[in-house]
Amino acid sequence: MTQAEIDALRSKLIVPQNHLIDGRNLPSEDGGVTDVISPINGQCITTVAAGTSGDAARAIQASRAAFEDRRWAGMPPAERKRILFKWADLIAAESLELAVLGVRDNGTEIAMAIKAEVGSAIGTLRYYAEALDKIYGEIAPTGDTTLGLIHKAPVGVVAAIIPWNFPLMIGMWKLGPALAAGNSVVIKPPESASLSMLRICQLAHEAGLPPGVLNVVTGRGSVVGEALATSMEVDVMAFTGSGPVGRRLLENAARSNMKRCYLELGGKSPNIIFEDTADLAQAARVSAGGIFRNSGQVCIAGSRLLVQENIAEKFLVEMTANAQAFQIGDPLALTSHIGAVHSLSELEANLDFVAQAEDEGAARRTGGARILADTGGYYMQPTIMTGVKPSHALFNNEVFGPVLAVTTFKDEEEALKLANATVYGLAAGVWTSNLSRAHRMVAGLRAGVVHVNTYGGADMTVPLGGVKQSGNGQDKSLHALDKYYDLKTAWIQL
Repeated sequence: MTQAEIDALRSKLIVPQNHLIDGRNLPSEDGGVTDVISPINGQCITTVAAGTSGDAARAIQASRAAFEDRRWAGMPPAERKRILFKWADLIAAESLELAVLGVRDNGTEIAMAIKAEVGSAIGTLRYYAEALDKIYGEIAPTGDTTLGLIHKAPVGVVAAIIPWNFPLMIGMWKLGPALAAGNSVVIKPPESASLSMLRICQLAHEAGLPPGVLNVVTGRGSVVGEALATSMEVDVMAFTGSGPVGRRLLENAARSNMKRCYLELGGKSPNIIFEDTADLAQAARVSAGGIFRNSGQVCIAGSRLLVQENIAEKFLVEMTANAQAFQIGDPLALTSHIGAVHSLSELEANLDFVAQAEDEGAARRTGGARILADTGGYYMQPTIMTGVKPSHALFNNEVFGPVLAVTTFKDEEEALKLANATVYGLAAGVWTSNLSRAHRMVAGLRAGVVHVNTYGGADMTVPLGGVKQSGNGQDKSLHALDKYYDLKTAWIQL
């Protein structure tokens, strides 16, 4: 990947995009479209179809028909595997073009887009393609006169709603296991970042996925998402996004057909630095990446820094130096470490959090301002706020931007208390050279993922999911397949 190769793609014409329903590109039933505004420069780069409830219903109907006639679920596992692997190969062949398309859409820095978006999507798809013919049923331990068989059957129609920060990575966390298990899927990409997901789903059909098995409906969550959640024909909802929307999905599931809802919601993840950390400089470098990469727009971002008070100033000097060293700018420039905030509304919300924190008594150590406004894009300095107290909004609320809240603690007991003093429980980090302390913290932290002497980077071999108001269910690993299977018992009298 060279800058010249990237630049050759940065202005490529993007034709208006339609839904993908039953293998066909279809406009919205009322002809509505939504402008796609690039966070790089604030300019409209194309339009996508503004879906209606009727469009969602068409997609659900296509998925249901595909599932009922078993054009995918009934296909031999080896053939399903072949198609999924071919799909992964087609994505790989367009990896740079897909990455640039995604960056123009959501503002993620290109290096991260290559690795975390396209690379992750390919790896996830291949992981579940390889796994699908290695998932066995069970034989129950019964008496000689009875045979008890436990089958794993696909659930039916899966509806997936994905966020704008990593649409390919998170989207494939849903698509990979759902399709590997033999289900049909309707996916709703974020209305502000649909382009790369639309393209890879088109590639799925080029790979041989039968029409109707995978359908894409673009549009607003309040319209398309609502229609998916209230449908009597959707069997499972898989969602990554905000807590309020997750609650709405649960309400709609209860009011419709009691569909299962798997939710990966927000986080306010603590990153805890103990005085016995072996290498404070390394901890600061990794911790800075853990909050500021992708402009802080990462669900597991270590947005609460809890640092032991006797090393706090020394560590903050390192953290501040790392924050100030990041090159912020054009996300399609290889020289940029951090790209754009996704939208103007997100940028303004981030700045409001900084102002509120100062009003509540926190101090701005560095950053906290919009930059590069003359480009028309949405860029913000990495921000470190010190003196943040548990009563402050910045301690409790997910910002989803490059804003770090710093709180000091005296001892291990207080660190654990502060870390768990949140409604969220998605991720956490612990830095210590004391093995016993590391194990105690892993046991005591209420989080789905606990990093020890690192932050981020867990691969497909381990699950990702939250506790408390960070959601339920697991993405990644073989455990994710459990969401998309039903257990069916055959009790046979011999």
